[in-house]
Amino acid sequence: MEPRIQYAQTADGVSIAYAAAGKGRTLIFVPWSPFTHVQRQPEVFPRLWEGLAERFHFVWYDSRGSGLSDRDAVGFSMAAMMRDLEAVTESAGGGQFALFSVFDGVPPAITYAATQPERVSHLILVDGWMKLSDYYLKPAHRADAALREQDWVLYTETVARVFIGIDAPVFAAAFGEYMRACVEPEALRAAYSSCEDYDVAGLAGQLTTPTLVLHNRGNRYLPVRVGQRLAASIPGARFLEIDDLTYQDVPRLIGDFISEAEVERHTALAEVPSGTAVILFADIADSTALTERLGDAAFREKARGLDAALRAVISENGGTTVEGKLLGDGVLAVFTSAPPGDQGGAGVRQGGRRRRPPPPPRPPRRGRHPGGEQRLRRRREHRGPDLSALSSGRGAGLGYGALARPHLGGRSVRGLGRARAEGRVGPGAALSSEQNDRR
Repeated sequence: MEPRIQYAQTADGVSIAYAAAGKGRTLIFVPWSPFTHVQRQPEVFPRLWEGLAERFHFVWYDSRGSGLSDRDAVGFSMAAMMRDLEAVTESAGGGQFALFSVFDGVPPAITYAATQPERVSHLILVDGWMKLSDYYLKPAHRADAALREQDWVLYTETVARVFIGIDAPVFAAAFGEYMRACVEPEALRAAYSSCEDYDVAGLAGQLTTPTLVLHNRGNRYLPVRVGQRLAASIPGARFLEIDDLTYQDVPRLIGDFISEAEVERHTALAEVPSGTAVILFADIADSTALTERLGDAAFREKARGLDAALRAVISENGGTTVEGKLLGDGVLAVFTSAPPGDQGGAGVRQGGRRRRPPPPPRPPRRGRHPGGEQRLRRRREHRGPDLSALSSGRGAGLGYGALARPHLGGRSVRGLGRARAEGRVGPGAALSSEQNDRR
């Protein structure tokens, strides 16, 4: 497998080497920094790389300070890791993609998925951890730290055979040579120092991406309970113990997980009603002014009566009232198709009118006009409260607003909306003195 190596530029000007192989859904491998080398990885882990390229459009890259990326940029903070990953996703990832990582690449993968959930379709975490203290649960970490400060060649030759636990001398030697090709001792120490600041326990609980957590029973650095805690921290995550230190069977497990997750997603979508949906919202116009005029107790009593009336009409017409905190004093309802929505809107308008008690009689008021006073008469439609309805499926308002249309010399009268909602608009209602003055 001969990778085609390209470069992406980070926001802070670092060149990141990446490669891609295969077709299909994009799967990006977040590297176990700084042990990463885009050209050598397929040689050291052939079954893993070939298996992933057979199933996905597989993308992998070198973090800064390692492999074929900029070796002078020796900085492994979480912010730097995010810049590396973002550069690769923009260059090779496209729209949405799955993320896969192992060991020290797991915290950056969690961080990206938690902060960019719309970009990550699936998350696969293998032999991972949430904070560096998880390593302290086994003595291998202390022995590793002591040896890497002594003899660099001896350390790299020992890691695979003794610390990781791979009982294969040929592979152990190849892995030691691979480690030396990936990183310089100084960069490795810088990477481990940065890991001390990694803590994604809080972010794990915020993940909404379908997640698979795999953990090796024979992991000599991180016990299985670390993987169990990680899976338990992620809502809905699946957990599986494995015996696969070279990850040869991981491509199949990833493929099965993504396929099953997609089936579940499509099944859930199939259960959602399809077709035109009509959303209706009814509200009381100028409720603040009415509350001041009627008093809070009286207004609330009227509002409760109207709320019950509107809910009854919505139910009669096949609608569903949306519960929860709404702005104002409105009632929000959903109809699964346009005709019931139309009928429901008309029913709300009529229902508000027929369920409201008749307005009390009001004495006539006189206006001031040149040549003396005269009694003002007016004719208007007796309507219910102002209603407005929106249709998300039809692209236009349903138009159930009830506007007063008095006729006084062909001019509309302001303020009647308030009168309607108070229940005092009807035969015998008259203009205020201020409006009469304006006329």
